[in-house]
Parts: sequence; C-alpha cells; structure tokens
Amino acid sequence: MMNKQQKTNPFNIIVIVSALGYFVDIYDLILFSVVRKSSLEFLGFSGAQLMEKGVYLLNYQMAGMLVGGILWGIWGDKKGRVSVLFGSILMYSLANIANGLVTDIDTYALLRFFAGIGLAGELGAGITLVSETMTKERRGYGTMLVVSFGVMGAILAAYIGNHFLWQTSYFIGGGLGLLLLVMRIGVYESSMFEHTKSSGKSRGNFLKLFTSSKRFFRYLYCILIGLPIWFVIGILVIFSPEIAEKLGVSEPLNAGNSVMYCYLGLGLGDLLSGLFSQYFKSRKKIVLAYLLMTVIAVLLFLMQDHPSASQMYLMCFVLGIAAGYWAIFITMASEQFGTDIRSTVTTTVPNFVRGAVIPLTLSFQYLKNHYGAIEGAVIVGVVSIVLALWALSGLKETYGRDLAFHEDEAENIQIS
Repeated sequence: MMNKQQKTNPFNIIVIVSALGYFVDIYDLILFSVVRKSSLEFLGFSGAQLMEKGVYLLNYQMAGMLVGGILWGIWGDKKGRVSVLFGSILMYSLANIANGLVTDIDTYALLRFFAGIGLAGELGAGITLVSETMTKERRGYGTMLVVSFGVMGAILAAYIGNHFLWQTSYFIGGGLGLLLLVMRIGVYESSMFEHTKSSGKSRGNFLKLFTSSKRFFRYLYCILIGLPIWFVIGILVIFSPEIAEKLGVSEPLNAGNSVMYCYLGLGLGDLLSGLFSQYFKSRKKIVLAYLLMTVIAVLLFLMQDHPSASQMYLMCFVLGIAAGYWAIFITMASEQFGTDIRSTVTTTVPNFVRGAVIPLTLSFQYLKNHYGAIEGAVIVGVVSIVLALWALSGLKETYGRDLAFHEDEAENIQIS
C-alpha cells in the first residue's frame, strides 16, 4: 500500500508505469499510420488500394478498441485495476509481434483487432489507478504526467517507422510492451477498489450506465467532450495532405510528419492544461478554454492561403496544443462515477471517443465528395465542437472530489 508521501508524489511508481503504458499505446496507434503504406505495399497493394485497405485495417483496430474498452473496463471493476495493466499489455505485445509476421491482409486485420483490444485497457486502468491512489488535491498532476509523457510515444513511432522496416517497427513495439510487463511487478492495487470489493457490492455492471437517465447522460457527456480532439487528429491531421492540396500547398505533405507535430503539440497542451487545472482548481473552466482555443486553431488552419509545408506542420503543432485537454477529459470522466463502475467508465469513454473516428471520417468523406474537403472539415468540426460545449454544460465540476463513493451515491455527492 502506498504511504502518504507516495500519494502526493506525482512521480510515484503507479504514475510512471501508467505513463509508460500510455506511451506504448500511442506508439502503436501512430506506428500503424506511419507503416500503413509500406506494410500494404509488401502485401501486394498499390494505388487506390492503399487507402481502401488502410481504412479496412483501421476500422478493425478501432472495433477492437471499442470491444476492449468494454471488456477491460468491466474486468477492472470486477477483478482489479492492476490485473488490467498486466492483461492488456500482454495481449497487445503478443499481437504486435505477430503483426510483424503477417503475409496476408485478413490476418493483418485480425491482428490489428486483437492489438486494439489489448491497447484499449491501458489508459483507462492507469488513470483510474492514479486517481484512486493519489490525494484529491494532487491527482491532477499524476494524470497530467501520464498523458503528457504518453503522447511522446508518437515521436518514437514516427522515428522508428521512418528508419526501420515495418516488421521491425512492430517487433520493437511488442518488445517494449513485454519490458513494461516486467516493470509492473510490484504495483499496488487501489485501496478504494479493495474496500468496495470487501463490501460485497456489485461491481463493473456496464448496463448500469443505461438504467438511469441522469447516469446515462453523464456518461454521454463524458464521451462528447472528447469529440473535438479526435476531429483534430482523425480529420484535420490524418487528412492534412488532401486538405493541404485544397489550400494550395505546392509541395507534398507527409501525413506521418503532420501526426508527429500534432502529438508534440498535444503533449505540451496536456501538460499546460493539467497545470492550469490545478492552479485554477477547476476541470470545466480549463476544458471550456481549450474548446474555444480549438475553434480558433481550426479556423486558422483552414483559412490559410497557399501555405508552405512548414507552415502546415506548424499549424498541426498549434492544433495539437489547442486540443491538448485529453488528460483533463479522462480525469473528469474518472471523477464523475463511483468506485464500483469507475474503471468501466474511464476505460470505455476514451475508446468510444477514439471509435468515433469512424463516423467522423465517414461523414467527412461524404461531405468532401459533395462540398469539398475544406467545407466538409468545417461542417464536421462545427458539429463536434457544439456537441462538446453542450456536454460540458451538463457536467458537474469535479476538482477536489473525494472518490471513495459508490455509484448509487453519485448524485448526492457535493464538491469539497
């Protein structure tokens, strides 16, 4: 069990291993974007097939993350947060190593699905454990460090993917996961979870989120406030080469570089949003500020007139900073719900937001074909941000909330 000093120290072992877990999580997500083309060319695809099969693989991966989010979330509430940290990283590591051995597209898709399941448990279990083991005054620093360091996995993925064979890149990811598995030996379970477990109360009931309208909308709000983040990543940054062409960029844009610069911005944005949240003692005010900054950054990005490739990369960095409230977003979700269902919520919410990239990209592709890439991006962006602002207005402030409560008590909890 952690002592008082460890509960206030944001550099304790739980924060460190959770941050490394998210680092590996982001490494894999970005690595696939970097090696997608080379791996598909190795499998015999070319031209328009690269985009078609790339979307096919991405959808399998996201489907795995949606399934994994539910499975690991429920498991974390029933069996413990630490068990998820071990099980999810083991599945991810083995699947990723196998990814480097594929020789056909269907096996590749199946392994991306299992890799997605494995990755789905990392962030939610880590944030839940950090939130429950640190003091209510200091836990914001812990979750901030987990996310801020974790997004740096994108930089490593961009470097490895561009300098090594795609098979080797997957092997490295799997090896990092297995190394992290060994490092997690000795991590303590949350005392809040142990207390709830000993009380005999039901835990990990996913359907409970839908048995009360207030609880359902609280859950829905937590998901919706994260939509603009993945609009920025999944639309503006991933499709930056196509958008750049419409903006009049003469030189070709590398999507991998766009993603790398965006994640550099996300890391800085998450660090700053976490510090601001602690300083102003508020989650909601900081998320609102970042949503407004996202509006400005999106407009600046889409209103560029014949920018250079360097200017596009700079704007990807700016977009990342503006959308860098992922740490606060996940922390808010964790703080909104009781110990008996906290892991389920904290694990499913980010994966449902990631999964939202599917309807977001489908909507963008439809609108792009009918109205143009710029206009399509504007429409999808407006809808995403309006929904996020509406959702934020429906959530309670949770800074400083004591998390030792059962979900049935949630509506009566007062903020201290």
